[in-house]
Amino acid sequence: MTDLLFGTNLVAMVTPMEPGGAVCWPGVTALVDHLLATGCDGIVVAGTTGESPTLTDTESSDLIRTVAGLAAGRAKVIAGVGTYDTVTSVRRAREAEAAGADGLLLVCPYYSRPTQAGVIAHCTAVADATELPVMLYDVPARTGLAMEPSTLLELARHPRIRAVKDAKGDLFEAMSVMATGPLAYYCGIDELNLPYLACGATGVVSVVGNIVADRNAQLIQAVRDGDLKSAQVLQTELIPLVETIMRTSQGAIMAKAALAERGIIPHASVRLPLLEAQFALR
Repeated sequence: MTDLLFGTNLVAMVTPMEPGGAVCWPGVTALVDHLLATGCDGIVVAGTTGESPTLTDTESSDLIRTVAGLAAGRAKVIAGVGTYDTVTSVRRAREAEAAGADGLLLVCPYYSRPTQAGVIAHCTAVADATELPVMLYDVPARTGLAMEPSTLLELARHPRIRAVKDAKGDLFEAMSVMATGPLAYYCGIDELNLPYLACGATGVVSVVGNIVADRNAQLIQAVRDGDLKSAQVLQTELIPLVETIMRTSQGAIMAKAALAERGIIPHASVRLPLLEAQFALR
């Protein structure tokens, strides 16, 4: 089952940083402890929310190794390894496997805007590079390129490509791909967690889960139990927080601000080109 490979209640973990920009390792430990204590069963490390474009290869490997050690046996650790360069992505995938990752998150190549055949070749090369299961990441708002349904279904033929984090927001397309092929879907848009789960998604990869993984766990369970009314109540209660984290500024910025305000991490620092939130959350 795919939920055994990746989990169901995944969090796109921020990377705690010191005011000077260095990774805050005590903050990493405190955040992982918090995520595990609040019901997260999958942690995405060095993804977009973890500010992957500004992390060095060494920082990424060290983060994966640290989180894998802290989460061992309690949550799956999924490493973000996607870039716009196939050679670099393959190297990062192998480094993530060596660092103890349980799976890989592979974003559609960004900026270069390859053809769909190029997307397939890129993803296949990365999936061939390790023995780890792969979750594709379809986020055209960031990459400038959507993975077409035929591309997703072709990639699903690879034995290690098992899931997709969908931040496209096309529910009908998601349902069609789920109905046609074996890919498990994970909602990558916090605003739409309930609709995706109700349509058959296996779980979520949540930014807001940095703060309320326990509420996401309750939402997932309510849908699995067929208790739509309770799921609707939970989703409605989360609307103010989701709006604040995802629509006030930028997800990584606001998630760090919320975590720092709650005392879970010591600083809300981010790296340029992101700027730290300049106001308190209330």
